[in-house]
Amino acid sequence: MTDLEKEIEASRARLDDTIDRIQGKLSVPNIVDEMLGNARRTPALSGVYDGALEAVRRNPVPVLLIAAGVGLLFNRMARDAERRRTQVSAERVATLNTGTARGYDPDLPTARPPRDPLEKTDI
Repeated sequence: MTDLEKEIEASRARLDDTIDRIQGKLSVPNIVDEMLGNARRTPALSGVYDGALEAVRRNPVPVLLIAAGVGLLFNRMARDAERRRTQVSAERVATLNTGTARGYDPDLPTARPPRDPLEKTDI
């Protein structure tokens, strides 16, 4: 092996080590631990943190159910917001295509002006 190849292998090893350390710091448990550690070091939040942690330890199932409910709520809110954005985009396209502020609905009958009873028809 040449010196260049050895240097490349050493660089790869250092890079792998750096990537492993970054992935370790960015893992969910480490991020949560970091956030909780910051909350605990804050004097105003220290008592709240300890009380919340004790409540979680005593009642893990209700806390899990509450967390799941909040997660579902946020998921629903995100879907509704996306649906509204899509609907607004579709309305804008309909307005641009037709020149009117309303879209075409194939399920609704077409509006026709009322007939004049005195008008002659060639039927």
